[in-house]
Amino acid sequence: MPDVAPTLTLLHNPNCSTSVVALEALEAAGHQVTIRKYLLVAERLDQAELTDLASRLQGDPVDALIRRDKKYKDLGLDADGWGIEQVVDTLVAHPSLLQRPILDDGTAAMIGRPRSRGAAWAAAGRVVEA
Repeated sequence: MPDVAPTLTLLHNPNCSTSVVALEALEAAGHQVTIRKYLLVAERLDQAELTDLASRLQGDPVDALIRRDKKYKDLGLDADGWGIEQVVDTLVAHPSLLQRPILDDGTAAMIGRPRSRGAAWAAAGRVVEA
Protein backbone atom coordinates (compact mmCIF):
# COMPACT_ATOMS: atom_id res chain seq x y z
CA MET A 1 0.00 0.00 0.00
CA PRO A 2 1.54 3.37 -0.99
CA ASP A 3 2.26 5.99 1.63
CA VAL A 4 -0.39 8.68 1.69
CA ALA A 5 0.91 12.19 2.25
CA PRO A 6 -0.45 13.69 5.45
CA THR A 7 -2.84 16.61 5.34
CA LEU A 8 -0.73 19.63 6.16
CA THR A 9 -2.27 22.62 7.90
CA LEU A 10 -0.55 25.84 8.79
CA LEU A 11 -2.13 27.99 11.48
CA HIS A 12 -0.99 31.20 9.91
CA ASN A 13 -0.74 34.87 10.71
CA PRO A 14 0.20 36.70 7.50
CA ASN A 15 1.49 39.63 9.58
CA CYS A 16 4.10 37.44 11.28
CA SER A 17 7.38 37.11 9.39
CA THR A 18 8.12 33.68 10.90
CA SER A 19 4.72 32.45 9.77
CA VAL A 20 5.30 33.83 6.27
CA VAL A 21 8.72 32.12 6.09
CA ALA A 22 7.17 28.79 7.15
CA LEU A 23 4.49 29.07 4.46
CA GLU A 24 7.07 29.94 1.81
CA ALA A 25 9.22 26.96 2.83
CA LEU A 26 6.24 24.59 2.62
CA GLU A 27 5.23 25.90 -0.78
CA ALA A 28 8.82 25.84 -2.09
CA ALA A 29 9.05 22.18 -1.03
CA GLY A 30 5.97 21.47 -3.17
CA HIS A 31 3.57 20.61 -0.35
CA GLN A 32 -0.16 21.13 -0.57
CA VAL A 33 -0.98 23.16 2.52
CA THR A 34 -4.28 24.18 4.03
CA ILE A 35 -3.82 27.68 5.40
CA ARG A 36 -5.91 28.64 8.38
CA LYS A 37 -5.77 32.31 9.32
CA TYR A 38 -6.75 31.66 12.92
CA LEU A 39 -7.15 35.35 13.82
CA LEU A 40 -10.10 35.76 11.43
CA VAL A 41 -13.38 35.17 13.24
CA ALA A 42 -14.53 32.74 10.53
CA GLU A 43 -11.35 30.65 10.87
CA ARG A 44 -10.85 30.66 14.65
CA LEU A 45 -10.35 27.37 16.39
CA ASP A 46 -13.11 26.41 18.77
CA GLN A 47 -12.59 24.81 22.17
CA ALA A 48 -12.70 21.24 20.83
CA GLU A 49 -10.20 22.03 18.06
CA LEU A 50 -7.86 23.80 20.48
CA THR A 51 -8.04 20.88 22.92
CA ASP A 52 -7.24 18.41 20.14
CA LEU A 53 -4.39 20.57 18.88
CA ALA A 54 -2.95 21.07 22.38
CA SER A 55 -3.04 17.32 23.03
CA ARG A 56 -0.91 16.73 19.91
CA LEU A 57 1.40 19.71 20.27
CA GLN A 58 5.06 18.96 20.91
CA GLY A 59 6.29 20.57 24.11
CA ASP A 60 4.39 21.87 27.09
CA PRO A 61 0.81 23.12 26.65
CA VAL A 62 1.85 26.64 27.67
CA ASP A 63 4.14 26.75 24.62
CA ALA A 64 0.96 27.43 22.63
CA LEU A 65 0.68 30.85 24.28
CA ILE A 66 2.58 33.94 23.15
CA ARG A 67 3.84 34.81 26.58
CA ARG A 68 5.87 37.82 25.43
CA ASP A 69 2.72 39.51 24.07
CA LYS A 70 1.53 42.77 25.63
CA LYS A 71 -1.97 41.31 26.04
CA TYR A 72 -0.55 38.42 28.07
CA LYS A 73 1.11 40.91 30.41
CA ASP A 74 -1.95 43.20 30.52
CA LEU A 75 -4.12 40.24 31.55
CA GLY A 76 -1.69 39.48 34.38
CA LEU A 77 -1.30 35.89 33.23
CA ASP A 78 1.28 33.55 34.69
CA ALA A 79 0.94 30.28 32.79
CA ASP A 80 3.83 28.42 34.40
CA GLY A 81 2.60 24.91 35.16
CA TRP A 82 -0.72 25.27 33.34
CA GLY A 83 -2.31 22.23 31.79
CA ILE A 84 -4.18 21.89 28.53
CA GLU A 85 -7.54 23.00 29.95
CA GLN A 86 -6.24 26.33 31.28
CA VAL A 87 -4.34 27.03 28.07
CA VAL A 88 -7.37 26.22 25.92
CA ASP A 89 -9.70 28.35 28.04
CA THR A 90 -7.29 31.28 27.68
CA LEU A 91 -7.02 30.82 23.90
CA VAL A 92 -10.80 30.61 23.49
CA ALA A 93 -11.11 33.94 25.30
CA HIS A 94 -8.03 35.50 23.68
CA PRO A 95 -7.28 33.91 20.26
CA SER A 96 -4.53 36.43 19.53
CA LEU A 97 -2.39 34.74 22.20
CA LEU A 98 -2.06 31.59 20.07
CA GLN A 99 1.58 31.07 19.16
CA ARG A 100 2.34 31.08 15.45
CA PRO A 101 2.94 29.52 13.16
CA ILE A 102 1.67 26.12 14.22
CA LEU A 103 2.36 23.30 11.84
CA ASP A 104 -0.11 20.39 11.95
CA ASP A 105 0.06 17.15 9.99
CA GLY A 106 -3.11 15.68 11.51
CA THR A 107 -1.16 13.41 13.84
CA ALA A 108 1.29 15.77 15.51
CA ALA A 109 1.61 19.53 15.73
CA MET A 110 4.52 21.82 16.45
CA ILE A 111 5.23 25.49 16.81
CA GLY A 112 7.26 26.74 13.85
CA ARG A 113 9.70 28.68 16.02
CA PRO A 114 12.55 29.04 15.62
CA ARG A 115 12.38 29.32 11.86
CA SER A 116 14.53 26.20 11.47
CA ARG A 117 11.61 24.11 12.73
CA GLY A 118 9.41 25.31 9.89
CA ALA A 119 12.17 24.57 7.40
CA ALA A 120 12.65 21.04 8.79
CA TRP A 121 8.90 20.44 8.63
CA ALA A 122 8.78 21.64 5.04
CA ALA A 123 11.66 19.35 4.06
CA ALA A 124 10.06 16.31 5.72
CA GLY A 125 6.45 17.06 4.75
CA ARG A 126 5.33 16.27 8.26
CA VAL A 127 5.92 17.34 11.84
CA VAL A 128 9.40 16.34 12.96
CA GLU A 129 10.74 15.92 16.47
CA ALA A 130 11.87 19.21 17.92
